[in-house]
Amino acid sequence: MGLTMYTSLLILTQFLVTLVLTSAGKVPAVIVFGDSSVDAGNNNQISTVLKSDFEPYGRDFVGGKPTGRFSNGRIPPDFISQAFGLKPTIPAYLDPNYSIKDFATGVCFASAGTGYDNATSDVLSVIPLWRELEYYKEYQKKLRAYLGTQKANEVISEALYLMSLGTNDFLENYYILPRRSSQYSIKQYQDFLGGIAEDFIRQLYSLGARKISLGGLPPMGCLPLERTMNFFSGSQCRDEYNNAAKEFNGKLKGLVVKLNRELKGIKVVLSNPYDILMQIIQKPSLFGFDVTAVACCATGTIEMGYTCDRYNPFTCTDASKYVFWDSFHPTEKTNSLISAHVIKHALAVFL
Repeated sequence: MGLTMYTSLLILTQFLVTLVLTSAGKVPAVIVFGDSSVDAGNNNQISTVLKSDFEPYGRDFVGGKPTGRFSNGRIPPDFISQAFGLKPTIPAYLDPNYSIKDFATGVCFASAGTGYDNATSDVLSVIPLWRELEYYKEYQKKLRAYLGTQKANEVISEALYLMSLGTNDFLENYYILPRRSSQYSIKQYQDFLGGIAEDFIRQLYSLGARKISLGGLPPMGCLPLERTMNFFSGSQCRDEYNNAAKEFNGKLKGLVVKLNRELKGIKVVLSNPYDILMQIIQKPSLFGFDVTAVACCATGTIEMGYTCDRYNPFTCTDASKYVFWDSFHPTEKTNSLISAHVIKHALAVFL
């Protein structure tokens, strides 16, 4: 019968343990840019309706604490940081409970609801990507004051930079609002976003970054919210959205090749969650899941943020049986599986 999926998961777990034992010091910090897939709680500190700093979010996090992460527990940067021998959670830059001492080995600038496109961040009044970069510049100054210029520059050049965004540009902007869809065809919009991604990485490079993970898009047509909205097709995955994600990921792959060729000393990799998440969605039982079409929180069809609250009687009791926590975001278990896959197939080059 061959290896079962549980055996495969055991091997992945052992692989991560090996990384922790062998990678300490090779990456001194993990620095995060992006959206709700990687936001550790920056949106807690800004005026927006897109927040998750309340129960039942974080109920499986250390201490059962809702931190602003859009999950029941940890998110991918947390798992990646731990796998590289660093701390098991990465703090949000705007969280007043942390200081440069905490941020020196890992910091998150991400903001839920943002995208490459500034118009996307305007939809829910969140932090635009350009502002995340400004926070990073501020962080560099603080790091040099804390560690000294030479040591700080070493951290900056050896740190692993994670980028994870783009889904909101399509699902909260292009496919919903008329402005961009009237300006661009879907392929033109993909190119528009790709140009912003390239410019952002070039700016990171000019600031000293050399190890960069560019995150691909998930099968966004299979998110519970999109399946719910696809009621005319029996709540199946929306192929149009999934095809757009695959096409965009292909463009990002080409961008990675271009940047590695043109920028001396840089190493950019594409961390693509599409295939592993699609495998989990299509064959959930092989990964130990029972439910994939709806999420754990509330009815699991449309709720996220404030509509996913502690008083909803329908929230599941065991999130580990669900692929998705709310209608847009994976559970901690799914995040751990995606992270293990990305580490093995993309980030291992930095070990």
